[in-house]
Amino acid sequence: MKRNITAVITAILLAGGISQALADEGPIIIAGSATHTVPISITGFSGEVESVLKFDLSVLGMEITTPDLAEYLVSGDDNGRVEGRLTPKGASRPLWLRAYAGGTPRTQAHAFANDIAREIRQTVPIFQTKIAFRQQLGPATEICVADFDGGSAVPVTHDGSLIGGPCWIPGGRGLLYPSWKSGDTQILEHDLSTGARRLVAGYPGANLSPEVSPNGQKVAMILSKGGSPNLYVGDLGGGGLLQLTRTREEDSCPCWSPDSQEICFVCRSGRARLQKISVNGGPARSLPVAGVFGNMTAPDWSPDGKQIAFTSGSGYFTIWVVPAGGGVAQKLVEGEDPCWAPNSRTIIFSRRINNKHVLCLLDAPTKHVKYLRQISGSCSEPSWAR
Repeated sequence: MKRNITAVITAILLAGGISQALADEGPIIIAGSATHTVPISITGFSGEVESVLKFDLSVLGMEITTPDLAEYLVSGDDNGRVEGRLTPKGASRPLWLRAYAGGTPRTQAHAFANDIAREIRQTVPIFQTKIAFRQQLGPATEICVADFDGGSAVPVTHDGSLIGGPCWIPGGRGLLYPSWKSGDTQILEHDLSTGARRLVAGYPGANLSPEVSPNGQKVAMILSKGGSPNLYVGDLGGGGLLQLTRTREEDSCPCWSPDSQEICFVCRSGRARLQKISVNGGPARSLPVAGVFGNMTAPDWSPDGKQIAFTSGSGYFTIWVVPAGGGVAQKLVEGEDPCWAPNSRTIIFSRRINNKHVLCLLDAPTKHVKYLRQISGSCSEPSWAR
């Protein structure tokens, strides 16, 4: 998912942004362009609500423009609660009019944007999801959790030591990450509701790159307890440790297939390349990637199973995607640490700017990039709750 990291969405609208249909004509399928920007206008809103709507919709490759140039008109008001309409240009009446109550104006705006995105882009809603990432302030690094757009960012560790990038436990109930808090490397599980932490792996040598399987049962990790850094898989609750690779090369960066049956990882034997292996063991197989020259690192498998994002380069990296079965890779943008959103369309990644890393959101089909709101420090290795 990224160098050292990896909530299924269970409701279309979460608490804090409950949609109430005022005049809903039922589901209407709109053939929005998947690979081109969609011009859209936003009128009638103010302040934070307007800002949230513009940010959210532009994340999915929608270009904010004037009503005369728009393909879709988003209109409404935020007087006490968010009320909004979505109208195709030239239509005599809106597709629907909906009101959003509960929570804050910000969460109501996210809920409205989710409905719009589902209609136009026909994607899984992502605007009320969470991210976690590694935040560096001075010599110390901590783990931080935030809304998908960087809002409401809260540090969840205060160790004042070195920490590796996090990965989410499916369902958003907690995180796994490598920690040097005790001096040696350990993989810890962090319960976000209580703050309690549990040791997952503390073997002699390095304990790195934990990635929890999508079914929440297994964890892949890189351990050097046998000498070289090799790929292991174990039960999330402890036990059942199985060594999957036995090489002298440096293995790294495991990520899971959506069915929790395969792991894609990086093998360094000369040039770093991508390989796949069954969770039950057996020989590793190279993933054929055409069109990329140089090291390939930091793979992340899209939730729909169709693509694997990865980085190539050294020093400065570029993000690519390749079909999950292998093939010709497509170059996207400059950046590193790619991680797919639950919609298998949006990628969060980090980009080096002025000697620090900032987090960005990429609409993969249109290659449209949005920077997250300003978060202090250098932020990297993001993980998206699924």
